[in-house]
Amino acid sequence: MTANFAGKSTAPSGQEFPSRAEALLPALVLLAGFIARLIPAKEYFLNPDEALHFLAASQSSLSLAYKAALTNAHPPLLIVVLYFWRSFGQSEFMLRMPLVLAGTACCWLTYLWLREITDRSVAFTGLLLMTFAPTLIALSAEVRQYALLLFFILGCLFLSERAMQKNSWPLMMLFSFSLYGALLSHYSSLLFALSMGVYMLVRLLRNHRVGRLFAVWVGGQIGAIALIIYFLFTHVRRLRAMGMPHEISETWLRKSIFHAKERNVVVFVAAQTLRVFTYLFSHGVVGTLVLLAFLGGVVILLRGKIRFDEPGQAPALQKSSDTVEGPTAREHALLFGLPFVVNCGAALAGIYPYGGTRHNSWLAPFAIGGAAVALARINLRRAWIKSAVIIVLLALCNFFPAPPPLIKAKNHSQMLMNNAVSYLRQAAPPGSVVLADYQSGLLLGYYECGHPVVQLFAPLQDFARADCNSLEVISARPGEWRFNATDLPSELPRVTSAFSVAPGTQVWLFDAGWINDLAPALSRSSECSAPRFFGENILICRLTVGQHEAVAPIPR
Repeated sequence: MTANFAGKSTAPSGQEFPSRAEALLPALVLLAGFIARLIPAKEYFLNPDEALHFLAASQSSLSLAYKAALTNAHPPLLIVVLYFWRSFGQSEFMLRMPLVLAGTACCWLTYLWLREITDRSVAFTGLLLMTFAPTLIALSAEVRQYALLLFFILGCLFLSERAMQKNSWPLMMLFSFSLYGALLSHYSSLLFALSMGVYMLVRLLRNHRVGRLFAVWVGGQIGAIALIIYFLFTHVRRLRAMGMPHEISETWLRKSIFHAKERNVVVFVAAQTLRVFTYLFSHGVVGTLVLLAFLGGVVILLRGKIRFDEPGQAPALQKSSDTVEGPTAREHALLFGLPFVVNCGAALAGIYPYGGTRHNSWLAPFAIGGAAVALARINLRRAWIKSAVIIVLLALCNFFPAPPPLIKAKNHSQMLMNNAVSYLRQAAPPGSVVLADYQSGLLLGYYECGHPVVQLFAPLQDFARADCNSLEVISARPGEWRFNATDLPSELPRVTSAFSVAPGTQVWLFDAGWINDLAPALSRSSECSAPRFFGENILICRLTVGQHEAVAPIPR
């Protein structure tokens, strides 16, 4: 008999992995995942969103940090965490460390959760996928909400199962606190809360002898509803009044929202579901294979004939009259499949995006859990071959992503940003004016100025002027996230007239972050003198005031 991650091998010899080595494998995978997250956390410069979150947290008081958090499109937990964490250090590495730890913990919680509801084979396969999915590595190495969100989601999944197995109301209370953490991290948690609520109701109603456990769960749900209502009225309403949701849904997330006059429902659902998996695994082919495995896993579960070799629950617990029985195969299918139905339904209703975007990263545990069920059913003569094939495919995703990330690794080095800032500091004479769009202003504030130079609180002006050591920075309003090549000719005259910059003055343009068409257009134009690129995502050049004033403003 060969060793199988689904159960203990009874053969004293001839097995691929001795029992001790087998037991160490999950820990070794976790260590490798931690290292994989440390590398980008240490090597990459902050992207504009990360700089924005640091800016919001860099306030003189907690109340101001909370107020700044409400200008963001997400709940305030990350900003509050950063407000306190920055006292340990403000380097890129230190700012990212809480998310690296949370992202690594997600991998371990995935393993523990799947051990509870399935068996060791499914759990180990899920651990591999969760640990080395390229997008999940990237999100765990960024100052963003998603690692925290996934940490609390997986905490909910694990704690709820343990609470039901042991009929433990303290564990059910911890489940509720974890749900609150998810709700305070990201608004996609509303979809998770709905999906999880339906699943838990189905599980608890199947057993009528756990009244106290059910009551504690209901109390936690009431608390979650109160929290949701509070933020709907104090935050989401404000964002809607600012037009932020509409602006986002009509620009870079437009493809992920259903438009009845433009798309067929069936085509939208199929294409966007594929995009979810392609996004998670950063590769079209591998993402498609994982999607097929997920669909296969759900079908296997719906048929109800699957038997897990070594469930995490002890048989005695399953048969006890005062505990909730383990999930049936169809309840597994509900757990893995319902989140996709809920998210897709929200996209069809125009409420929330569904597709190849980080806003759907909350679906990762369910996508991976469903796929792991099917992959674990593949029986090979040597169990290690299956794990080796999965690792090779995940390596392909990580080293040859298709499509590539918005900022490729070779253009994301901290050295490039440090060289760019050093060049600007040496080349621009004291008192020079530096022009930046909003994303570039965020990066300038962190890397050169040592303080924010962009606007955060209302009332907002079209442009803001701030001192930056020996330079002066003029940055665009938040709505002007990045300059386009067609916009800049009309923007420069407005800037110079608003701040009385004399004709003939040379203004330094600093363009960094998610560069679109501006940098290539300027590099070919005579209007941008002595352009200097630092990778493909940082450009510094000089523009002469008065040179653009003859250009007619472009309709916006």
